[in-house]
Amino acid sequence: MAIIVFLLLSGTCFASEPVPMQELLQRTGKLVEDFVSQLSGVRCKESVNQVKFEKNGKVKYKADSAFDSLLLLRLEGDNLSVEESRQVERQSGRAQNPPLLVTSGFSTLALVFHPYYQASFEFQQLDDEALEGKRHMRVQFQHVRGMRSPTALQLRGQEYPLELSGIAWINPDTGEIAKIQAGLRSSMEDLGLKAFQSEVHYAPVLFAGITKPYWLPTSAVIDVETPRQHWRNTHHFAEYRRFTVNVQISSERKP
Repeated sequence: MAIIVFLLLSGTCFASEPVPMQELLQRTGKLVEDFVSQLSGVRCKESVNQVKFEKNGKVKYKADSAFDSLLLLRLEGDNLSVEESRQVERQSGRAQNPPLLVTSGFSTLALVFHPYYQASFEFQQLDDEALEGKRHMRVQFQHVRGMRSPTALQLRGQEYPLELSGIAWINPDTGEIAKIQAGLRSSMEDLGLKAFQSEVHYAPVLFAGITKPYWLPTSAVIDVETPRQHWRNTHHFAEYRRFTVNVQISSERKP
């Protein structure tokens, strides 16, 4: 589960045959299942730029960090969890800076299309659009109230699921997600969250001895506003390398 922690293009028409929505969701869902196991089998270099803004939009504080990162995804019964392990390699920023926004797990925003979560969202096809010269289907998604969510706000020790609404750019031939933009379906100002926007990009990554590339996140931007504060965190992921890990998946419920 992706967590927020508070510390206080115009459309293009294409002539090719459209892909039925249900077929696309099945194709993409299968790839996201693969994504879960692939992401749990790699480490990467993650750089994070954290910025806090003044009311006039100027930068008030900023910090840059670099990590050796590992994500472990685990499905047990009705709970899919994301555990992130980070080893600090570099940090910069004044020691007297106040705590900034902490974001983790947003590289897994593609979980919206995982079969585990698909029933929690309504999907609608929009006009196609070209990304880097390739046709992509734009799929709008909106969280169904009361259903499980892959993201949450963590505030004062409590987790509040985020009702996401957004758009994904999907290659209709492969089902691969190139980009996802997501925000809030409805206001959470009663919890102090005025606005939330995120954008994640994915790309193929080749490994030695593997013929088929892994489809992995390359960047994630998370922008959060409260009635009094505005933060933006930018994550970049690079230098992926494989290692052996056992992904634990159990259908049994805990008593």
